[in-house]
Amino acid sequence: MFGAQLVNENADWDEISAVVEVLEAGRWTSVYAYDHFIPPWSHTNEVNDFELFDTLEGWSLLAAVAAVTKKLELGILVSGNTYRNPALVAKMAATIDVVAKGRVILGLGAGWNIREHEAYGWNFPSMRERSDRLEEACELISLLFNQEERVDFSGKYYTLKQAAFAPKSGSNAKIPIMIGGTGEKRTLKTLAMYGDIMNVIASPERIRHLSQVLAKHCDAIGRDAAEIKRTVHVPISIVHDEAKARKLRDGKDWSMIGPPQFVIDRIGDFLEVGITEFIPQIKPQRPELYQELDEEIFSAFD
Repeated sequence: MFGAQLVNENADWDEISAVVEVLEAGRWTSVYAYDHFIPPWSHTNEVNDFELFDTLEGWSLLAAVAAVTKKLELGILVSGNTYRNPALVAKMAATIDVVAKGRVILGLGAGWNIREHEAYGWNFPSMRERSDRLEEACELISLLFNQEERVDFSGKYYTLKQAAFAPKSGSNAKIPIMIGGTGEKRTLKTLAMYGDIMNVIASPERIRHLSQVLAKHCDAIGRDAAEIKRTVHVPISIVHDEAKARKLRDGKDWSMIGPPQFVIDRIGDFLEVGITEFIPQIKPQRPELYQELDEEIFSAFD
């Protein structure tokens, strides 16, 4: 029910492995890395000094985490579709899933960081094209994961010719596909068509609405929306000083920042709208903060 997104920037393996050890030993259920090559702190194409900070690549980091854990589900929250060929992403996920013996979740999103694309020489198409690419990528990956025979695929953006794909996972189960984003017309439609897990950054009220939109997309293709798991990427932090906590929430009182009981109550609000997993990013990335959340918050849901 409680996952964590690692902080890839300004972090080394010793720091991350210490956190992962706490996650593995506690009530935490999953761990994710992010898919960025510079710290994701800007939405413009402005060149910033913070780009020089050490930033670990997410999929490589996930492979290392898979090798030192046994119970945690593992994923990228979420992988930018524009960064890699989707067939390559599927192969990477399946390979790590073999190491993890069936614990990988394949998270995908349309991609949004314009500066990152510019810095590394990747095209940054329009939002419409990125949405088209995401839908096509999910279709292609679903075929690779589900089809026993070789795969032929001729799309607008991606092509496969008699592609063999083995192994498909590290267990008898298919690797689940998580779609990140709140776009009502395209992202949720793609989720309805090909996804297994929804991941959003939103309030409980917004999630209720998004779930209704998702249900309509599912109805249109004859799918049961209840098959799709709902998860949320939302801050969780214990701050005992209520005035300070209120300032940190910055008007978003659904953010789970405050004294323990406040956080527990907000978790309850999300549970009421169908959320089954919470995936915060904890800063600073110190093991004792993860341990505190486990003991003070998560224990209330045993």
